[in-house]
Amino acid sequence: MADEVLAAVRVAPSTTELRTFPWPRVPDDGALLKVEVAGICGTDVKMYAKPPFDDPVIMGHENIGVLVEAGPKFLERHGVALGDRLFVEHYVACYRCHWCHRGDYRHCELTDWRTNPHARRYGYTSADNEHHLWGGFSQYMYLPWNAVIHAVPDGVSAELAGLVTPLSNGIEWALFEGGVGYDSTVLIQGPGQQGLSQVVACKQAGASNIVVSGTSRDGARLQLALELGADHVVDVQQQDPYAAVMDATAGVGVDVVLDCTAGAGTAPLLLGIDVLKRRGGTVVAQGELAAFPDFPLKKLTEKAAALKSARGHRYEACELALRQLASHRFPLERLATHTFDLEQTDRAIRTVGGETDEDVIHVSLLPWGSGAN
Repeated sequence: MADEVLAAVRVAPSTTELRTFPWPRVPDDGALLKVEVAGICGTDVKMYAKPPFDDPVIMGHENIGVLVEAGPKFLERHGVALGDRLFVEHYVACYRCHWCHRGDYRHCELTDWRTNPHARRYGYTSADNEHHLWGGFSQYMYLPWNAVIHAVPDGVSAELAGLVTPLSNGIEWALFEGGVGYDSTVLIQGPGQQGLSQVVACKQAGASNIVVSGTSRDGARLQLALELGADHVVDVQQQDPYAAVMDATAGVGVDVVLDCTAGAGTAPLLLGIDVLKRRGGTVVAQGELAAFPDFPLKKLTEKAAALKSARGHRYEACELALRQLASHRFPLERLATHTFDLEQTDRAIRTVGGETDEDVIHVSLLPWGSGAN
């Protein structure tokens, strides 16, 4: 057994250091995960550049690994065994509140670092806390009794399982929040990892017409969207996006708009409202806009439409994502474009943030090496 654990630690804005931590003491109701893959998303980019607090943090909240040490109470509680490959949600739940009983751990107060200074959430919690290993950019990660875990099905590699978080978000936002189902018409704005995951979720749910929009820079991603099941793609820099969407839907519009263009301003949301069908419909959007003083509420209410927020996922969405990966129905491995070693953490985050010329979709950190890019 090793004496120390190597981890990449955010020590200041946009600054990472490799540090070692003592091998943690694992209690009867705790466990230790050997991290195989830690995904990186847009939230990591924001948290890296503008940390919410000054404490050192091991980032990484999209984590896949193998259970290598566990107390008997942990094994009994979770029904797992040493050697099992697990997906660990970033929420560390209380398991007592209304939200936890629903499997909606994202709303549990114990997981919300914004309002609870004692909250636990992987990738957000200070490494100064007991057990230290509260993030996936590390060789090992500590699991308390109240970690939220999922068994990875046989036949799903660690690299493929690394897509669970974006895919579960896609399922959550498209199916549960957006209500996409059989014969639905959908506009997905932004062909990144979330948008492409939503193409798969919508296709699996039976949507009859899926339109994906992006920019000229997204040419390869738009092509991949078609290969994953989209019916039409729109380059908003080369086409009139409103006219293109209406043409793709025979002038009727769509039932659901899924806005995955975080940080792109108000234009996507305005377009989404415009292309909804005349009565009913739903827009699901990420909350990146700090203010929207001219929001067209009148137009939204005249269409009897709903505006919903896209935030996180519930337990069921993760289970559905794992089953989707196990089916191998879609070439989802095409989303996993880049891997980096632990020593390359800073570069990996900056690559996701668009600071390099590399065209990435989903980036994974491999704490034990063999990064190919």
